[in-house]
Amino acid sequence: MSNGKGGTMGKVIGAVVFFAVAAVLGWLASGMYAQYVKKMMATKMAEMAAAKSGAITVAVTNAIMTEINLPEKYVAHVEAMAEVDLRPQVDGYIKAILFKEGDLVKEGQTLYLLDDEKYQAIVGQAKADLNAAETEARRAKRYYDRMKSADERGITQLERDNAEAAAERAEAVVMQAKANLVVAEYNCKKAKVIAPISGKIGKTAVHVGDLVSPSSVALAHIVQVDPIRVTFPMTDRAFTEMHEAKRKGKADALRMRLMLPNGEEYKLPGEEDFDDNVMSKETATIIMRLKFANPDRLLIPNEYVNLLTDYKNPPKFLCVPQQCVLDLAGGSRAVWIVKEDMTVEQRIVETKETYNGWTPIVSGLSGKEQVVLSGIGKLGTGMKVTFVEPTSNEDINPGHVPPIKE
Repeated sequence: MSNGKGGTMGKVIGAVVFFAVAAVLGWLASGMYAQYVKKMMATKMAEMAAAKSGAITVAVTNAIMTEINLPEKYVAHVEAMAEVDLRPQVDGYIKAILFKEGDLVKEGQTLYLLDDEKYQAIVGQAKADLNAAETEARRAKRYYDRMKSADERGITQLERDNAEAAAERAEAVVMQAKANLVVAEYNCKKAKVIAPISGKIGKTAVHVGDLVSPSSVALAHIVQVDPIRVTFPMTDRAFTEMHEAKRKGKADALRMRLMLPNGEEYKLPGEEDFDDNVMSKETATIIMRLKFANPDRLLIPNEYVNLLTDYKNPPKFLCVPQQCVLDLAGGSRAVWIVKEDMTVEQRIVETKETYNGWTPIVSGLSGKEQVVLSGIGKLGTGMKVTFVEPTSNEDINPGHVPPIKE
């Protein structure tokens, strides 16, 4: 029985809450509706008054000063600044592999050991040949020295000349033996395959016991991963603007940011590496190359990323809503402005590219003018106007976020 009373009481409370909420919502709705009706009535009364006076009803706005920093987006390609195929420079059997596939290796690190027993023996033979040649050269020189110091009455010129020639031949044999030793030691040294650059090594193509030679397949591939290069095709217009900024002493005017495939921005800044020496006549673009630090290896060679370019210190322009601007014959653009006597005149303006409903004005406005926002199609020079409130779809939002320019 108590449960029944509790349930009934709960229903009563719920009903009371429901009707209270409904009453509040109804009051709010009626207030909003009243404001809407009031605004519409004011607009209608203004239109009726204007009709009696012969004036045209228009909505107006002022140009606002705002930053223009519309990023341009490029599809960029990540590439290694250096990469190399490892190849042996001598023949031999693989005796040891001293790295793990996928490792980061350092320049000068030993990666493969070849069986060098043959090359060690050749080095030993070359050393012995050099020792014998030097011994013979010393003997020949001593004999020639004796011949030079001997009494001319006891030897002939021919004997002296033969001794000199023998000494020279012995010295030449020494030089040849030294060269043979250098080659033997070089070949023995090359029985070790050394990393020529630092980077990430891939899969090994050979294994312990395989016979390799300079003409065989590459043993492995190394790519440099830090720093790394990003290339992209910059338009001729953007390239010209960048170099104009440099010429005017604003070398850091542009900033370049990478967007990773997951949509996140790459945190480390890039720096200009170099640009190509020719521009594509088919696409009117030039290949630009940037260098990025890549300690965490988030950028992978042959990956595609998005590159955004905009200004570090974006310029400010007077901006008006797009619907204020007229396109005239011949390519000119203009706006209607309201003068102090409530008549209108057409003002020629120079603009930049329109985006997100806003048009930057380069010249033609001071910012103090009242610019016609709606009712433009009914206007002619010298016509009288009267003001109405802008409708909701004509409201200006100074806090807009610029989109990315594709």
